[in-house]
Amino acid sequence: MNTKMNAKTRRAKKIYEDTNRRLRALRLPFFLHTWEQEIMPPAGKAYRNGQLVELSAMAYEYQTGKRYTESIRVLYEDRASLGEVLCHEIEEAKKSADKFAKIPKEEYLAFENLILEAYPKFVEAKNSGSFAPVKPYLRDILAYKRKYVVWEETDVRKGYDILLDEFEEGMTVQKYDEFFSLIKRELVPFLKEVLAAQKPVHPAFAERTFPVEKQKKFCEYLGHVMLFDKNKTMMGESEHPYTNNNGNCDVRITNHYYEHDLASAIFSAVHEMGHALYELQVSDELNDTMSGGGVSMAMHESQSRFFENIVGRSRPFWERHYPVLRSIFSEELADVSLDDFLHYINHVSAGFVRTEADELTYPLHVLIRYEIEKGMMDGTITEENVEAVWNAKYKEYLGVDVPHAGLGVAQDMHWYSGELGYFPTYALGSAYGAQMLAAMKRDFDVEAAMGDETLEKIAAWLGERIHKYGASKSPAVIFGNACGAPFDARYYVDYLKEKYAALVGVGQNRPED
Repeated sequence: MNTKMNAKTRRAKKIYEDTNRRLRALRLPFFLHTWEQEIMPPAGKAYRNGQLVELSAMAYEYQTGKRYTESIRVLYEDRASLGEVLCHEIEEAKKSADKFAKIPKEEYLAFENLILEAYPKFVEAKNSGSFAPVKPYLRDILAYKRKYVVWEETDVRKGYDILLDEFEEGMTVQKYDEFFSLIKRELVPFLKEVLAAQKPVHPAFAERTFPVEKQKKFCEYLGHVMLFDKNKTMMGESEHPYTNNNGNCDVRITNHYYEHDLASAIFSAVHEMGHALYELQVSDELNDTMSGGGVSMAMHESQSRFFENIVGRSRPFWERHYPVLRSIFSEELADVSLDDFLHYINHVSAGFVRTEADELTYPLHVLIRYEIEKGMMDGTITEENVEAVWNAKYKEYLGVDVPHAGLGVAQDMHWYSGELGYFPTYALGSAYGAQMLAAMKRDFDVEAAMGDETLEKIAAWLGERIHKYGASKSPAVIFGNACGAPFDARYYVDYLKEKYAALVGVGQNRPED
């Protein structure tokens, strides 16, 4: 590209960069609020929500202001004179500005307040097992989302496709339908074979308690394994584990601990540290741009679920780290062998909770949410029937009767945060990870690296091919360059069938395409 800018472009670049510096600063209070919202005094939440909405109003004024939008227009028209990173960023900024301009200010701010108010009601619903506390909030969230897609529709993208594209660029209902059709066709019958053939887990995991303080100690140890740099990271607690960051030098994760479920906190920690590693390894040069951070949700989920499942449930990983776990839980695991533990963490179970699901049933949990979201956006599913639809789909796909909303429709925070379109990226990200594994194996002995003291070799490969680019290229370009080919869901299906066929000892007959 020609790097010579004319005076008009240089002025526009300065306005653009100055405004973005203020927008990044305005994100900080939201970052800190997310971190402490569950430990702050309850009476202060309404007052703080009002302040956060005021900050949202300031951000809205910046993003829709004439100086900023005009600077984007000028830079977009002269993007041939920009460097590669800024050129891509301006193309994305132009799309974002065009979309933002279509949202009425009063609607935008009302929605920001709505999702702030909804979160504690979600926590109440999840803990009480009743959908009632959060039900009216879901009604209003869905009403906003249905209006939003009307504001944002174009000749080429309408309805739910608009939301899907925002979480993974280029994804549509048609593409996800094809993806999930493959999942259903191949994995549902295979799941039945596995469930019929596998043996029960060691009784220790159902009968014993695993003290929270010991779980925290092991999760701290995992931080060393996962290169969770204490100079740049923190680990806290929340109802629903998450990762958040302010640049690549302040990355925070949370976890949730259950005394009767040893695996939950372990794999939540590895999952969130996978997200964190992505953010930590984004190039420093992108920190003061709008291209810092992960490029998309599916790419982010590919990293978290790669570490959680492909690495974290592997034999080489636990050959190295199970002795440490057993030393911490010396009484609780005294009679539990490595093979017993591996069987426990890879055991397939038709359960209720997505975040606790094994690899094989996991995409079915996501499929259920995807099908419900399609109904939510076309109006056939509302807050009035969503719980019944949810329960019916769990019975259909997984054969279980959901006992209450805390294990059902109120188990995830996403809808109550307004994040419709997010859920499908979990399954897509898992599929991305399987193809990344195949590419990684062409370069080094991945299984040996899984058993190293730390996961430095694997992290270095991902850092060089994916993480360092942040959002400076499109997801498809980053993925294609890393894997040497476009996305192919067959890698995911084959990975799951090969893994569980070996673990359980069942066949791998493949239906005709």
